[in-house]
Amino acid sequence: MYRLEDEGDVDVGGDRRERYLSVLDSTLAYARRRDYVGPDYGDGLSSRLLQALPIDNRWLNLAVQETVKRSPVDVRPIFRVEERRNYKGAALFTMANLNYYDLVGDGTETDPSLAAFDPLLEADRLADWLIEERITDYSGFCGGHRHPIQHLHTKGVPSDPDIVSTAYAVRALLEVARFAGREDVDLDPETREKYASHAELARTAVDFLVEDLNYREVDDGAKIDYHMNHPDDSYTINAAALGASMLVDLYDYFGDDDLRERATKILDHVAACQTDRGGWPYRLPADASHLSMDNHHNGFVVESFQRYRDIVGDDRYEETLEDALEFYRDELFALDGAPNFDEENDYPRDIHASTQGMLVFAREGELELAERILRWTLANLQVEGEQGRFYYRKYRHHTKRVTLMRWCQGWMSYATSEFLLACARRDRDPERPLDAEPAGGDREIDRREAAPTPET
Repeated sequence: MYRLEDEGDVDVGGDRRERYLSVLDSTLAYARRRDYVGPDYGDGLSSRLLQALPIDNRWLNLAVQETVKRSPVDVRPIFRVEERRNYKGAALFTMANLNYYDLVGDGTETDPSLAAFDPLLEADRLADWLIEERITDYSGFCGGHRHPIQHLHTKGVPSDPDIVSTAYAVRALLEVARFAGREDVDLDPETREKYASHAELARTAVDFLVEDLNYREVDDGAKIDYHMNHPDDSYTINAAALGASMLVDLYDYFGDDDLRERATKILDHVAACQTDRGGWPYRLPADASHLSMDNHHNGFVVESFQRYRDIVGDDRYEETLEDALEFYRDELFALDGAPNFDEENDYPRDIHASTQGMLVFAREGELELAERILRWTLANLQVEGEQGRFYYRKYRHHTKRVTLMRWCQGWMSYATSEFLLACARRDRDPERPLDAEPAGGDREIDRREAAPTPET
């Protein structure tokens, strides 16, 4: 485990808060001014020109979608791509606003009521939107992308839920629910009751995972599908890990042993799929995807094992996590904090990889490395002259100058807020061993203890 003394002479609390709180503030402000609506990764099929055509052709869909996604300049205005609020993005913004509330009210002279906006009110209305826009007619709570996506063999439509979007929405609703039991938060009884009910709704996502995503036990654990139309001849590893992480989050709130047991079985299988190098390919078999052991998807897997360790309190995956962190740290990030695309390629350097790295290393207590990644991102992907607005990717010879609301702003706000909370906790108790203080740290414990006791 990385220790504080390994970081050398660095500040770990107040100075960082002063330096980066304005970044979080302006990142949230950019999204808030646009009501969290904007372009998104893979949204090419929302082209009004394409939708006006009398045919629906797979190859034409792929051509438009990939042109919009991969063009070195933003061609969305040319294709008249409709901007929408992303479901997972709304979950990220919900948690970032809750974190902001804790940051400005956590031992500073700034009170949440004195902020330029009400972060709790923002989180409240975003959580309401997650509930209103959930996908119905499935076994339990679930959500998905709100624009169609053309896959090679199938086409995803906005009514198709997936485990990744669902997992982040569940985490966001649970975080809101924890506010229902906090005495330091001024809520009327009706609002407290509403917040507490969010957890009960989120709990039904277990039924979606088990029934609709085909939870099934295998020789070395258990597997689930990524989404309803996933091809039968491949398996998406990071999606399974995030499904397990969702079960761990629910176990953290409700304490049901069956949630922990299912999560353990899924992660047993993920651990068994780890390569000798320490990472995971995007899919199995590895040649089923153009992606290799790419950065942010490996970060998802690493964080899932971290959350299991920190919440379940079990060292079952200690060796798996140790090897994964070594691979992630040494092969997927450069010394200056720049994110490598995968284990073989430096470029393109993606903001989503940066943010996931900040989340992983903040949770691990490696604050100097998390800050190094943040500083690289500010220097290389922040729009010049516009603090808090970020570009999507930096290629070797050019930068993709488009700001994706979920991919750029959502992830940056959430990751920066988690990093700042980790710094604040270290500032409060600098002598506490880092391996005893995950990024969730005291705040998660405090909220869990304050949460209303759910009926089981």
